[in-house]
Amino acid sequence: MTKVEEIKAAIESLPEEEFIRIRQWFSEKDWQEWDKQIVQDSESGKLDFLIKEAIDEKDKGKLKDL
Repeated sequence: MTKVEEIKAAIESLPEEEFIRIRQWFSEKDWQEWDKQIVQDSESGKLDFLIKEAIDEKDKGKLKDL
């Protein structure tokens, strides 16, 4: 049995309350990693095309106020 299979089996055997806690922890961890990636991509210029697109759309009058 691989480590992943062992972890899956352990998770499946958890009582519901503990499963909910592990699911919340995993979700939070996933969002933290996503946030780090967004910051890295922003700082490296990978997202600059989005700013350009938004400016172009604004210049064309295609943006709507929220």
